[in-house]
Amino acid sequence: MGKGKIILAYSGGLDTSVCIPLLKEHYGYDEVVTVVVHVGQRDEEIEAAKKKGEQLADRHYTIDAREKFVSCHIAPAIKANGSYEGYPMGTSLARPLIAEEVVNVAKKEGASAVAHGCTGKGNDQLRFDFIFRSHDLDVVAPIREMNLTREWEIEYAENHNIPVSVAKDKPWSIDENCWSRSIEGGKLEDPSFHPPEDIYVWTVSPAKAPGSPETIRIEFSGGFPVSLDGKRMTGYSLISELNHRAGRHGVGRNDLIEDRILGLKARECYEHPAATVILTAHRDLEQLVLSRQELAFKRMVDDKWSELAYMGLVYEPLYEALNAFIDRTQERVNGTVDMVLYKGSVRILGRASPDALYSSTLVSFDGTAIDQCDAIGVSNYYGIQARMLQKNKKRKK
Repeated sequence: MGKGKIILAYSGGLDTSVCIPLLKEHYGYDEVVTVVVHVGQRDEEIEAAKKKGEQLADRHYTIDAREKFVSCHIAPAIKANGSYEGYPMGTSLARPLIAEEVVNVAKKEGASAVAHGCTGKGNDQLRFDFIFRSHDLDVVAPIREMNLTREWEIEYAENHNIPVSVAKDKPWSIDENCWSRSIEGGKLEDPSFHPPEDIYVWTVSPAKAPGSPETIRIEFSGGFPVSLDGKRMTGYSLISELNHRAGRHGVGRNDLIEDRILGLKARECYEHPAATVILTAHRDLEQLVLSRQELAFKRMVDDKWSELAYMGLVYEPLYEALNAFIDRTQERVNGTVDMVLYKGSVRILGRASPDALYSSTLVSFDGTAIDQCDAIGVSNYYGIQARMLQKNKKRKK
């Protein structure tokens, strides 16, 4: 007698595709139900994954969670300036949502077990497991548990007539959502290897970007972008448009060595045009409207928020508490930021906000609203202890 039904978090890629027959042949499950969650992958990728899931699995679900992804995960990331070791996070933001949608299908199907195609070396295994086990579901991870290699998987897929888009000479592992596209694996695992241009899809090479700069204006309300060049848009639409416009200028590429949760260093390549532009604008606007003390403390909060988000610990009580603080600061993050896109760069041109903690009258060298002599008293005591220490050192010589 078989083990019944299992729900597989499915992407349509190599790892999750070989999991379908493995869950039957090696683990003894009678039914495999695949779930693709649409978080902004290209339409052709979603369609291909859907077709493959319907072909290989006993039953398939495709769930459109694009707007939910933006409102529940990208919006908090923007407000927290969410980045990890120098790049805007993307994959880590989507994993909890994908896992939750898989849990919903498991409940609907009456299944007590779920599966994913993660390896035992990466981050996603922990992000998925955390959500699944929070719902008391059994977790099966064939790639991890069977210690499989990409080469073995490719041969296994060929022997089982599973269509895959990778080849032994280009075994890239790609993850995509509307906020970020990551590319890893194969020759990219060599930190000294120069990535071929064809790994990039969202961005053109800065060398081949248009010779004329493009100026844009982003409006924020409550810390979230609400319009582009004066046109009100949904969050998802604005991000999609910026991915296109910034991507054609070569904006938003990263190639770096990243510290994974387990402590392993990995070489990762990313594309995130919209994220790069939006986070650059958001940070700049915060500088205009938040106080010095708020900015200093929020930088620490943002770093901790990003660490928890990177780990996928969205049920951690501290994560909820940090969001509460961040949301309070964002009440005044309203206004516009003008930027220029050119040859792989994004540069601030100007900013304006009704909540600005800025006064041209006070700061102007030509203004008289402040009596400059008032600063003399401050200067007399400025750094007094350090000055006294310097005098003591000189006296002892």
